[in-house]
Amino acid sequence: MKNQESSYQSGKLFIISSVAGGGKSTLISMLLKKYPNLQFSISSTTRSPRLGDIPGTSYNFIDVSTFEDGIQKDEFLEWAKVHGNYYGTPRTFINSTRDQGKDVVLDIDVQGAKIIKEKISDSVSIFILPPSEDVWIQRLKGRGSDSEESIQKRIINGKKELLEQDNFDYKIVNDDLESAFNQLEKIVIR
Repeated sequence: MKNQESSYQSGKLFIISSVAGGGKSTLISMLLKKYPNLQFSISSTTRSPRLGDIPGTSYNFIDVSTFEDGIQKDEFLEWAKVHGNYYGTPRTFINSTRDQGKDVVLDIDVQGAKIIKEKISDSVSIFILPPSEDVWIQRLKGRGSDSEESIQKRIINGKKELLEQDNFDYKIVNDDLESAFNQLEKIVIR
């Protein structure tokens, strides 16, 4: 009789990152719709929900004291304060899902991606690039969900984040949504 543990394989972790407005959320939504067996890690945040956000689906929206309590209890695989709000990746979900042999997709900022890549060395990191700075800024402004001050902050932070793109396993330029999706699909669905 074959040893069951010898054939056991933990699920892969796909870290998908981009600058705000780079299109990663759209691409991830397309991936999850086509492949419902992929598990999406829902991050926790202290930011207020935006129009269209669904609590427990878009993010786990929690207050600052609850988040800080989670930090003290080491409940996050990584956490950071970004654009004035806390964001974190729940440790239990990632570990238990991968232990079941299921693949996990994570939508995360650059600094969180770096921390997780250091902790989970077999993870696959993917950076989604906007086609140009002009298109990227136009996308940010076109979302209609951020104040001008917030957009300017995201542009400043995004320029720093773009400098980190070579630290990712793969880069995809999101100049054509279908083409970008096909590239992402080839990486994730092996």
